[in-house]
Amino acid sequence: MLKNCVFRPDVDTVAWIKAAGIRAVKTMAQTFVATIGTAAAMGDVNWQMVGSATVLSGILSVATSIAGIPEAAAR
Repeated sequence: MLKNCVFRPDVDTVAWIKAAGIRAVKTMAQTFVATIGTAAAMGDVNWQMVGSATVLSGILSVATSIAGIPEAAAR
């Protein structure tokens, strides 16, 4: 079920942190670009909203990765 969960003893925690961090940064970049694009199309970029959506997407990405990510395979 939770094959690559970070709480399993056979998962390399350092590898998991690196993989989860890379995945979170990619997700944040995608959210940043999409939010700016949508806001610009509507004619007004609310930078506070762009920033909060970007940070929230990173937090949710890391939270989702807790269940396991393929990049951090168990040893």
